[in-house]
Amino acid sequence: MKIDILIAEIGSTTTVVNAFDLSAPTFIGQGQAATTVAFGDVRIGLTNAIVDLEKSLQPAFPKNKIPPLQNIKMLATSSAAGGLKMCVHGLVYDMTVRAAKEAALGAGGVLKIITAGKLSDYDIKSVVAEKPGIILVAGGMDYGEKETALYNFEKLSKACPDTPFIYAGNIQNRAQIRCIADKAGVNVYIVDNVYPSVDTLNIEPCRAVIQDVFEEHIVEAAGMSKIRELVSGKIMPTPGAVMEAAKLLQEAIGDLIVFDVGGATTDLHSVTDGSVEISNMLLAPEPFAKRTVEGDLGVFVNIGAVVEKVGLEELKREFENADELIKNMTAIPKTDEEKRFVERLTKACVYNALHRHAGKLSDFYTPSGKKTVAVGKDLTAVKYLIASGGALTRLPNGIKILQSILEPKTSQKLTPREGAKVLIDNHYIMASLGVLSMVHKDEALELMKQSLAL
Repeated sequence: MKIDILIAEIGSTTTVVNAFDLSAPTFIGQGQAATTVAFGDVRIGLTNAIVDLEKSLQPAFPKNKIPPLQNIKMLATSSAAGGLKMCVHGLVYDMTVRAAKEAALGAGGVLKIITAGKLSDYDIKSVVAEKPGIILVAGGMDYGEKETALYNFEKLSKACPDTPFIYAGNIQNRAQIRCIADKAGVNVYIVDNVYPSVDTLNIEPCRAVIQDVFEEHIVEAAGMSKIRELVSGKIMPTPGAVMEAAKLLQEAIGDLIVFDVGGATTDLHSVTDGSVEISNMLLAPEPFAKRTVEGDLGVFVNIGAVVEKVGLEELKREFENADELIKNMTAIPKTDEEKRFVERLTKACVYNALHRHAGKLSDFYTPSGKKTVAVGKDLTAVKYLIASGGALTRLPNGIKILQSILEPKTSQKLTPREGAKVLIDNHYIMASLGVLSMVHKDEALELMKQSLAL
């Protein structure tokens, strides 16, 4: 057994380092430590996690035979320093704005401001105050409306000259966008239109460029400036890496959705075109790979919001000391009762996040009679529910929680149906394997299958 590569996941609170042997793909071990972006240098936490990894590897290696980990190639994902903060600006909310938003979310973006139409002075001030890592400007189908995107880009480029821009709008604007960027001295990446024609989403090219821009500019984030001294390979936004892992796995086993319930948010990544029957009923296109992030659904930081969703009285019927459990909640539950309580909150997070992510069937009446249409993402063809994140992988009943949300085939909700299989990311390495897949695709897939016990 040898260590070929290390992959770090630098989170907002915890940094994890995973070790892999790629010759006969094997997950070797994991170390973790507190993230130290707040101290101005992410290397401290990263080094501490490597030291913790060395300790965990001692039983697997002969004495003094652990290789010097500092010399091994390292890749990384990061959601530290606020993650990939983005602002998105388009023309019509349900068209170009929605397409741009899907591209940003799928790449791992944390969306701070989203606007439709021409920006106001207040909008510009809000963007400046937010200090986004990337500004994405879209607007206008190809050979359609041009003015709004040009107006917005010119205003934003003057207000935020040090921020990297991505332009993904009307193809006719490209030359003028480049001229505006040169005049303002801003760095702009021009990609294919995310909404080139009616009912056409083209978000994958934009996603790829967002991740490239993130890697190029992440060293400018507070506390991250020294990251390249330890990380020699690719760096990706953590949610974007999970999406890459989900897309790779879908190619191998079929349509799926990944659930990641954390302390602050609940992320869902679905990879499916849905059923042919439902696709013929859709009012608007949906992306093949879709991510949603629910900032109010978390089992620690946002426990108050989740309790409100469930209802305190309802919780008290299940847990007599619910008030005490809420008051004394910690990031990692210790007693059996605390674990059961967090599982109940996790179930609420999963249910609410799923029903925000998924679409539904709706009936309306026309002069010729009732018509049924589909609105939103169709998940009825999903074959696998993947549990990732601490709450679902580290608590005893993650499988039961996901099984509880499956719907009968007769449901009007476009959620996964009874018969879908639940898989657990036992090693909690999907994000790591997402970034690994960018350079070692086959090995990443094999490691993922091992973690999911496939």
